[in-house]
Amino acid sequence: MIVQSRAASRNRAVQVAAPLKLEDIAGSQWVRQATNIAELDRVLGGGLVPGGVVLVGGDPGIGKSTLLMQLAGELAQRRVSVLYVSGEESQQQVKLRADRLKVTEGPIFIAAETELDAIQSQLDELKPQVVIIDSIQTIYSTSLTSAPGTVGQIRESASRLIRYAKDTGTMLFLVGHVTKDGSIGPYCWATSG
Repeated sequence: MIVQSRAASRNRAVQVAAPLKLEDIAGSQWVRQATNIAELDRVLGGGLVPGGVVLVGGDPGIGKSTLLMQLAGELAQRRVSVLYVSGEESQQQVKLRADRLKVTEGPIFIAAETELDAIQSQLDELKPQVVIIDSIQTIYSTSLTSAPGTVGQIRESASRLIRYAKDTGTMLFLVGHVTKDGSIGPYCWATSG
Protein backbone atom coordinates (compact mmCIF):
# COMPACT_ATOMS: atom_id res chain seq x y z
CA MET A 1 0.00 0.00 0.00
CA ILE A 2 1.39 3.41 -1.00
CA VAL A 3 0.36 6.62 0.77
CA GLN A 4 1.20 10.22 -0.04
CA SER A 5 2.63 12.34 2.76
CA ARG A 6 1.17 15.81 3.48
CA ALA A 7 4.57 17.47 3.22
CA ALA A 8 5.14 15.81 -0.12
CA SER A 9 1.76 16.89 -1.46
CA ARG A 10 2.64 20.52 -0.72
CA ASN A 11 6.00 20.39 -2.49
CA ARG A 12 5.95 17.60 -5.06
CA ALA A 13 4.37 14.23 -5.62
CA VAL A 14 6.36 11.69 -3.61
CA GLN A 15 5.09 8.24 -2.80
CA VAL A 16 5.76 6.93 0.67
CA ALA A 17 5.48 3.25 1.53
CA ALA A 18 3.02 2.53 4.33
CA PRO A 19 4.44 0.92 7.49
CA LEU A 20 4.14 -2.88 7.73
CA LYS A 21 3.47 -4.95 10.81
CA LEU A 22 6.66 -6.61 12.00
CA GLU A 23 5.18 -10.10 11.59
CA ASP A 24 4.28 -9.34 7.95
CA ILE A 25 7.84 -8.48 6.90
CA ALA A 26 9.72 -11.28 5.19
CA GLY A 27 13.18 -11.47 6.73
CA SER A 28 14.70 -14.71 5.50
CA GLN A 29 16.03 -13.10 2.31
CA TRP A 30 18.23 -10.71 4.33
CA VAL A 31 21.25 -12.88 5.04
CA ARG A 32 24.37 -11.22 6.40
CA GLN A 33 27.41 -11.60 4.17
CA ALA A 34 30.69 -12.04 6.05
CA THR A 35 33.52 -9.70 5.07
CA ASN A 36 36.27 -12.13 6.18
CA ILE A 37 37.67 -9.32 8.36
CA ALA A 38 36.86 -10.75 11.79
CA GLU A 39 36.70 -7.53 13.79
CA LEU A 40 34.67 -5.73 11.11
CA ASP A 41 32.22 -8.65 10.98
CA ARG A 42 31.89 -8.46 14.77
CA VAL A 43 31.19 -4.72 14.67
CA LEU A 44 28.65 -5.23 11.86
CA GLY A 45 26.80 -7.92 13.81
CA GLY A 46 28.01 -10.74 11.58
CA GLY A 47 28.57 -9.08 8.22
CA LEU A 48 27.00 -6.92 5.55
CA VAL A 49 23.26 -6.53 5.05
CA PRO A 50 21.77 -5.42 1.71
CA GLY A 51 20.68 -1.78 1.95
CA GLY A 52 22.73 -1.28 5.11
CA VAL A 53 24.50 2.00 5.80
CA VAL A 54 27.62 2.23 7.96
CA LEU A 55 29.34 5.42 9.08
CA VAL A 56 33.08 4.85 9.51
CA GLY A 57 34.38 7.70 11.64
CA GLY A 58 37.74 8.56 13.07
CA ASP A 59 40.64 10.97 13.13
CA PRO A 60 42.43 11.69 9.83
CA GLY A 61 45.16 9.12 9.20
CA ILE A 62 43.77 6.49 11.58
CA GLY A 63 43.21 3.89 8.83
CA LYS A 64 39.62 4.32 7.64
CA SER A 65 40.57 4.30 3.95
CA THR A 66 42.95 1.38 4.47
CA LEU A 67 40.26 -0.68 6.23
CA LEU A 68 37.74 0.03 3.49
CA MET A 69 40.21 -0.85 0.73
CA GLN A 70 40.90 -4.14 2.54
CA LEU A 71 37.13 -4.69 2.64
CA ALA A 72 36.87 -3.94 -1.09
CA GLY A 73 39.61 -6.47 -1.77
CA GLU A 74 37.95 -9.20 0.31
CA LEU A 75 34.61 -8.62 -1.42
CA ALA A 76 36.13 -8.47 -4.90
CA GLN A 77 37.69 -11.90 -4.37
CA ARG A 78 34.11 -13.18 -4.14
CA ARG A 79 33.08 -11.21 -7.24
CA VAL A 80 31.10 -8.63 -5.23
CA SER A 81 31.21 -5.37 -7.18
CA VAL A 82 32.48 -2.31 -5.30
CA LEU A 83 32.46 1.37 -6.26
CA TYR A 84 35.04 3.27 -4.20
CA VAL A 85 34.41 7.02 -4.51
CA SER A 86 37.34 9.11 -3.31
CA GLY A 87 36.68 12.79 -2.78
CA GLU A 88 40.10 13.48 -1.32
CA GLU A 89 42.53 11.40 -3.36
CA SER A 90 43.12 10.82 -7.06
CA GLN A 91 42.54 7.43 -8.66
CA GLN A 92 46.32 6.97 -8.74
CA GLN A 93 46.63 7.60 -4.99
CA VAL A 94 43.87 5.09 -4.27
CA LYS A 95 45.62 2.61 -6.58
CA LEU A 96 48.87 3.03 -4.62
CA ARG A 97 47.03 2.06 -1.41
CA ALA A 98 45.41 -0.90 -3.15
CA ASP A 99 48.80 -2.08 -4.44
CA ARG A 100 50.32 -1.77 -0.96
CA LEU A 101 47.48 -3.91 0.42
CA LYS A 102 47.79 -6.35 -2.50
CA VAL A 103 44.26 -5.55 -3.71
CA THR A 104 44.88 -5.97 -7.40
CA GLU A 105 41.93 -7.64 -9.10
CA GLY A 106 38.21 -8.14 -9.11
CA PRO A 107 35.24 -5.86 -9.75
CA ILE A 108 36.51 -2.77 -7.87
CA PHE A 109 35.83 0.56 -9.58
CA ILE A 110 37.59 3.72 -8.39
CA ALA A 111 36.08 7.17 -8.94
CA ALA A 112 37.73 10.44 -7.92
CA GLU A 113 34.53 12.46 -7.71
CA THR A 114 32.83 14.94 -5.37
CA GLU A 115 29.73 16.06 -7.28
CA LEU A 116 26.62 14.18 -6.18
CA ASP A 117 24.86 13.99 -9.57
CA ALA A 118 28.03 12.61 -11.19
CA ILE A 119 28.24 9.97 -8.44
CA GLN A 120 24.57 9.13 -8.97
CA SER A 121 25.23 8.63 -12.69
CA GLN A 122 28.08 6.25 -11.88
CA LEU A 123 25.84 4.34 -9.48
CA ASP A 124 23.11 4.06 -12.10
CA GLU A 125 25.57 2.84 -14.73
CA LEU A 126 27.64 0.39 -12.64
CA LYS A 127 24.96 -0.82 -10.18
CA PRO A 128 27.59 -1.86 -7.59
CA GLN A 129 26.70 -4.11 -4.68
CA VAL A 130 28.83 -2.07 -2.27
CA VAL A 131 29.58 1.66 -2.35
CA ILE A 132 32.30 3.39 -0.34
CA ILE A 133 32.19 7.21 -0.07
CA ASP A 134 35.52 8.53 1.22
CA SER A 135 34.57 11.00 2.65
CA ILE A 136 31.03 12.35 2.95
CA GLN A 137 32.39 15.81 3.89
CA THR A 138 33.79 16.24 0.35
CA ILE A 139 30.57 15.46 -1.53
CA TYR A 140 28.34 18.32 -2.70
CA SER A 141 25.16 18.91 -4.65
CA THR A 142 24.99 21.68 -7.25
CA SER A 143 21.35 22.23 -6.23
CA LEU A 144 22.66 23.91 -3.04
CA THR A 145 24.80 27.04 -2.97
CA SER A 146 26.72 26.19 0.20
CA ALA A 147 30.25 24.79 0.20
CA PRO A 148 31.11 21.08 0.55
CA GLY A 149 31.36 20.04 4.20
CA THR A 150 28.58 22.32 5.42
CA VAL A 151 25.61 20.86 7.27
CA GLY A 152 23.27 21.42 4.31
CA GLN A 153 25.59 19.76 1.80
CA ILE A 154 26.31 16.78 4.05
CA ARG A 155 22.61 16.38 4.83
CA GLU A 156 21.64 16.44 1.13
CA SER A 157 24.48 14.16 0.02
CA ALA A 158 24.03 11.63 2.82
CA SER A 159 20.27 11.64 2.43
CA ARG A 160 20.38 10.93 -1.32
CA LEU A 161 23.04 8.24 -0.97
CA ILE A 162 21.17 6.54 1.88
CA ARG A 163 17.94 6.65 -0.13
CA TYR A 164 19.78 5.03 -3.06
CA ALA A 165 21.15 2.29 -0.78
CA LYS A 166 17.75 1.51 0.70
CA ASP A 167 15.97 1.57 -2.67
CA THR A 168 18.48 -0.71 -4.40
CA GLY A 169 19.71 -2.96 -1.57
CA THR A 170 23.24 -1.61 -2.01
CA MET A 171 25.56 -1.71 1.02
CA LEU A 172 26.84 1.84 1.69
CA PHE A 173 29.89 2.91 3.70
CA LEU A 174 30.27 6.61 4.47
CA VAL A 175 33.60 7.85 5.81
CA GLY A 176 33.38 10.78 8.23
CA HIS A 177 36.30 12.63 9.77
CA VAL A 178 36.35 13.46 13.47
CA THR A 179 36.73 17.15 14.34
CA LYS A 180 38.93 18.66 17.06
CA ASP A 181 36.11 18.40 19.61
CA GLY A 182 35.68 14.67 18.97
CA SER A 183 32.46 14.75 16.90
CA ILE A 184 32.11 13.51 13.34
CA GLY A 185 31.88 16.94 11.77
CA PRO A 186 28.37 18.18 11.05
CA TYR A 187 27.39 14.66 9.93
CA CYS A 188 25.76 13.94 13.27
CA TRP A 189 23.00 16.34 12.20
CA ALA A 190 22.86 15.17 8.61
CA THR A 191 20.53 12.21 8.93
CA SER A 192 18.44 13.12 11.94
CA GLY A 193 14.70 13.33 11.55
